[in-house]
Amino acid sequence: MNHWVYLAIAIAFEVAGTTAMKMSEGFTRLVPSVLLFVLYGLSFAVFTLALKKIDVGVAYAVWAGVGTAMVALIGVLAFREPVSAVKVTSLLLIIAGVVGLNMSGAH
Repeated sequence: MNHWVYLAIAIAFEVAGTTAMKMSEGFTRLVPSVLLFVLYGLSFAVFTLALKKIDVGVAYAVWAGVGTAMVALIGVLAFREPVSAVKVTSLLLIIAGVVGLNMSGAH
């Protein structure tokens, strides 16, 4: 399987784990609390497969940046978190940083 596909899967598991973390309400809800550990474990396991061929700095930047942007979007859409110009600009800067790292020498 393509290592970028592994990275995308790892990101999806991480985003789902973070969403479960929010839904666990501070570990007071059992199913989301258990899911967050399972999903983060899967994320790290699949991320390890991606690192076989992708530079760690680039992979981590993509993993963290895309994950952050997706969680922020879920926060706004699912949890009705506020949107501001500063939040949107900051997310765009994260995306620009990820693109810049990829262009700086990713193989």
